[in-house]
Amino acid sequence: MMSTKDAARRRIEEAGEQLIGLSHRIHAHPELAFEEVKASAWVAEALSGAGFDVRHGAYDLPTAVHATVGSGPRHIAICAEYDALPGIGHACGHNIIAAAAVGAGIGLAQVADDLGLTVTVLGTPAEEGGGGKVLMLERGAFDGVDAAMMVHPAATELAAMPGTAVAQFDVAYQGKPSHAGLHPDLGVNAADAMTVAQVAIGLLRQQTRGSDRIGGIVTEAGSAPNIIPDASHGKWIVRSDTAEELAALKERVLRCFEAGALATGAELSVLPSGPDYADLRSDAAILALYRANAEALGRVFPDGPSGAGAATDMGNVSHHVPVIHPMLGLDCLPAVNHQPEFTAACVTATADRAVLDGAIAMAWTAVDLA
Repeated sequence: MMSTKDAARRRIEEAGEQLIGLSHRIHAHPELAFEEVKASAWVAEALSGAGFDVRHGAYDLPTAVHATVGSGPRHIAICAEYDALPGIGHACGHNIIAAAAVGAGIGLAQVADDLGLTVTVLGTPAEEGGGGKVLMLERGAFDGVDAAMMVHPAATELAAMPGTAVAQFDVAYQGKPSHAGLHPDLGVNAADAMTVAQVAIGLLRQQTRGSDRIGGIVTEAGSAPNIIPDASHGKWIVRSDTAEELAALKERVLRCFEAGALATGAELSVLPSGPDYADLRSDAAILALYRANAEALGRVFPDGPSGAGAATDMGNVSHHVPVIHPMLGLDCLPAVNHQPEFTAACVTATADRAVLDGAIAMAWTAVDLA
């Protein structure tokens, strides 16, 4: 097994310059959810060059990639994310995720037939809210897969990310405009409806679990102070520890928005901005293998609680397939994910090392599983 691991590592290190170049290129050209035209093409090109059978635009998603090598009975999937965030680019480090996934695939391609493995690298668009993996799961991308894995950068190393369930939706109220001074009684104030809902949500937070989260922004609430606002819009996100708890909390939050409509007479519409994300369930046995391999590379996992969790569409996959989603520490505190400072941290020498370590640790874990 050690000779197999050595062969995979050598191949990844030989491709090191290519992998780091891929990470930097994706970082320099951030693309939002379902718009990852360049990033997905670069991932597909790299895998095709390594001998993978590649489908670009798989599962009726133009920026999804399905790349397979080997034909063994044991099937391992490695997920690559590459979408960016609006305004702050790759502040979640998906450039590192994509490059590490390609690297792990390249390393495993070297040994797949010897291990009796089928290795699939899945380019999964729109993790930041669009639910690319949810759509791919529903369309069969993970059928027959024995285990799936990916790595994700963070400020500090973490074996198992505590992934929460999340729902995101757009809220709109439609009212009736009127002159705010002469005839306010003839108007239906859509901005007031949103305000009533926000107050109700603020009060609701007193009766939620400590790990629950409700957040939102108002994107429109009128155009002038002397006109009764006839339209208001907002974007909202609700988080809970499990999918079951999320469903219950989401219903209570929606009642707050109904209260705004009832109080003002405005018409309410609520549209999901993507599929709900389920909580992430990491497979303990695979995670133990990954941690041992990462530590063999010199990665250090801190002791103590990991703090509150984030959400990922890998959570939905984890309810159907054994999954791991460890975090690669970039040693960049106080900068953390979704901050501009973290964007900068994702193209440092430490980030480049994380690309290679993540690729090798995943490849070695797949060898152990085989």
